[in-house]
Amino acid sequence: MSSCEEGPTKIGTGILPNEDFVTIKSTDTLSIRSYTMFDASVRTDNPYYSYLGQIYDPYFGTTTTEFVSQIRMGKAWDDLAFTIDSVKLYLKLLSVTGGSGVTHTLRLSEIADQIFPDSAYYSNSPITLTGYELNDIVLPELRPDTINDIVVTLPISFGNYLTRDTAQLFYNNNKPDFRSFFKGLYFRISSGSDPLMVSLYLEPPDPNNVQHSTSQNAIVLYMHDGGNVYKTFSFILDATNKNASFNRFLHDFKTASLGKIIDHINDTVYRDTLTYLQSLNGVYTKIKFPGLDSLKNNTTFGHVAVNKARLTVPVYLDRILYNASSFPSNLRLRYKSSNGNKYDVPDYFIDQYHTFFDGKLDSTANLYNFNIATFIQGYLDDTKNNFKPELEIFQDPTGTKNAIFKANSSKTPVKLEFTYTKF
Repeated sequence: MSSCEEGPTKIGTGILPNEDFVTIKSTDTLSIRSYTMFDASVRTDNPYYSYLGQIYDPYFGTTTTEFVSQIRMGKAWDDLAFTIDSVKLYLKLLSVTGGSGVTHTLRLSEIADQIFPDSAYYSNSPITLTGYELNDIVLPELRPDTINDIVVTLPISFGNYLTRDTAQLFYNNNKPDFRSFFKGLYFRISSGSDPLMVSLYLEPPDPNNVQHSTSQNAIVLYMHDGGNVYKTFSFILDATNKNASFNRFLHDFKTASLGKIIDHINDTVYRDTLTYLQSLNGVYTKIKFPGLDSLKNNTTFGHVAVNKARLTVPVYLDRILYNASSFPSNLRLRYKSSNGNKYDVPDYFIDQYHTFFDGKLDSTANLYNFNIATFIQGYLDDTKNNFKPELEIFQDPTGTKNAIFKANSSKTPVKLEFTYTKF
């Protein structure tokens, strides 16, 4: 628009009240602090994936993964005489990471306490065992970075142990049944000098999922009766009626390489130039916004509408172990409410494919972008202190890649681009 009068937009402003005006401001100088945090006790019951084995990273040290699961009878027991000829364990390993040229052995231990699908279990939950276990079960040679369908021979004595009291081979929700007779198995892998980690999908089969329309992980008993009629009986891990299960994750950061070891974990005083994010419920990065807190508590700040709030988190590349392809393709942000529960920021759910939120790795600029305008607006409008001006960077529970971020006094630290309308 144009006018022959000078300063046309100011005509008449002297007779209008101040509250009729808005001011648009932008800043990228709000103070931000980053810290590396770790919680050894994280809920892992009813996992989407179960992990087994061990993996090593020079920065993060050694991560050991194990899981506990019930096994479920595949059908009703027929009460006919039987002789067990062999026992096989069938597993569909969705991922294999680490050493594939050395011998790896599986260890199965019977748990002493019954577990339940609606109970909470944690990454460091103690496990009580009965003392019955199978040791040194040699795994076949595994192919890395691909799906492995494997068959492992188990002792016939294990099949006899599972069926030692056939009167217990039934299900009934009103009295003790097979779930209390044989409470479940604790799965572990032992490796030599070159550790290995695998993953399994133990969710119930989905008829709409071509790759998992039937159960794929089971213990199968091959038997014959008195008339030499052969039959099979299965105890299933990924059963249609879901088994109770949980993962165990053990992190030993002290085994990291000298010069790469993380020195400051759960230290909210020291501001390191790097922060860390580890897969499998390991360390994660917490972002605090003290500048945003000061802004909210400034009585002259008044009412604002957030136009843009974009968090950029640069990554650290050592060009050896960590390059652009080493990082997770997507990351997420969560906040902790006053009741202690953690939730994704609301911006993540604005659209079906999380396009607005972003969270993707920009492999050209070597950083992650997160749009968090809704979260910031919610914080500024919050009068009941439901949450603090801080966020945690995390990845989907199925992610298995680690990340290292530049932070604090780094030349390119974490930054919040904040544009708002004051009214």
